Amino acid sequence: MSFWTALVAIVAIIAFASMRIAKYNSPSGRTLASPPKDDGEKLALRSEVEDLRERLKVLERITTEAHTSNAQETRRVADEIEALRDR
Repeated sequence: MSFWTALVAIVAIIAFASMRIAKYNSPSGRTLASPPKDDGEKLALRSEVEDLRERLKVLERITTEAHTSNAQETRRVADEIEALRDR
C-alpha cells in the first residue's frame, strides 16, 4: 500500500467517523432512543391522563366527605331506612 492510498483511507475513516458522531449528537438524528410516538397516540394518552386525574379528584372528595359529621348522619339515616325496609 502506498503512502497516498493509506492517506486516502485514513481521511475516509475520519470523515465517516465524524459524520456518525454528528448524526448521533444532533437532536433529530438520535436513533438510539425510541422513535417519537405519533400525535394521535399522544393525544389519546393525554386524554386518558386527564380522565384519570378527574377520577382521582372524585375519589379524594368521596373519601374526605365520608368522615364528616354530615356524611355520617346521612349514612345513619340511610341505614335506618334500610332497616325499616327489611321489616
